[in-house]
Amino acid sequence: MSDLLNLLSLLVFGAVVGLWLKLSRARERATHEARQLCGRYGLQLLDETVGLRGLRVRRVNGVRRLERCYGFEVSIDGDDRQPGRLWMIGDALSSLSLPTVASLPAGAEATDAPATAALGRVLPFRPRPDNRLH
Repeated sequence: MSDLLNLLSLLVFGAVVGLWLKLSRARERATHEARQLCGRYGLQLLDETVGLRGLRVRRVNGVRRLERCYGFEVSIDGDDRQPGRLWMIGDALSSLSLPTVASLPAGAEATDAPATAALGRVLPFRPRPDNRLH
């Protein structure tokens, strides 16, 4: 009986370690994606990290998939902290939420920086064409 209990506890421990490693790899991928998106839109990724904010089940092409929400903070001009979020299914970015640009810097034209180029003071988001969910 003791051998069976030891085997079960070893299996549970192995499953917990495997889950932790999988979530760590997913977090690293989300950090990499947030860093790329902030660079694309002229934002600063503060603390160079993301944090898991939530999990939900979502249907993609009729198949239920686990979607993870990661939160992070960005700075538009270096003097503020704004929240941002990205949702990932597997290794693919499924959705993104970035802060809006409150106002143009003094003396800046709308074409001076990528973050201020959007009309209506909203950051443009154009998904990459190769970002398809399967």
